[in-house]
Amino acid sequence: MRLRDLLSMSTGHINADLKKFSFTDSEEFLTKTFLRLPVAHKPGTHFLYNTPATYMCSAIVQKVTGKTTHDYLKERLFPHLGIKDSHWETCPQGISLGGFGLNVKTEDIAKLGQLYLQHGEWEGQRLLPADWVDAATARQTSNGSNPNSDWDQGYGYQFWQCRHGAYRGDGAFGQFCLVLPDHDTVVAITSGTDNMQGVMNVIWESLLPAVAPVALTEDADAHSALSRSLTQLELPGLQGDRFEKHATAH
Repeated sequence: MRLRDLLSMSTGHINADLKKFSFTDSEEFLTKTFLRLPVAHKPGTHFLYNTPATYMCSAIVQKVTGKTTHDYLKERLFPHLGIKDSHWETCPQGISLGGFGLNVKTEDIAKLGQLYLQHGEWEGQRLLPADWVDAATARQTSNGSNPNSDWDQGYGYQFWQCRHGAYRGDGAFGQFCLVLPDHDTVVAITSGTDNMQGVMNVIWESLLPAVAPVALTEDADAHSALSRSLTQLELPGLQGDRFEKHATAH
């Protein structure tokens, strides 16, 4: 099993075996749990969406660099993009979870998409190799044949292929980083829905037809008003009551 098999979700696992992996298992190292899973198919030949595979990529980064993936990005990438106040959950062994658990602003998601739209350049500085961007956002493995599904267009390295020449990163319940290279457009969405295809259908049916091949005339007042509105948007974290469990001697 190669690193590219982890990145392209083509590790060779089947769903029944992958269900044996639990992120809440604190009895042993999760990397060992992953490596003990049966591999039913030859790696590189069978697509299965595989969050533990992304976790393994994060574990490899930590093994090689001596830093969590989150710390590595906070040092090497996030400052260039102006991404601050990020938080990434870790497993009991202190490894960034990789496939989920990263908390950033919606604007920060858009910045990551813009970085890929610009082939790894940001404000005149190259942050990612252009060859990597091209490979990561291209179809590396097939994952279906339904022309009307945005989950059947192929998969790259941690990026889904979409209809209309787009690609995306997405997360549970409607967290999207959607890049449309043909239209020089990035769409970032944070939401809570179980109909993620419905969200993308709205983009294809309502937003895409309105995207013009030439830039709109600059409207400084409208841009300023939009900026003020965006900076005031906030979704506060859920609050709970403190609960303490006390041991009782018998």
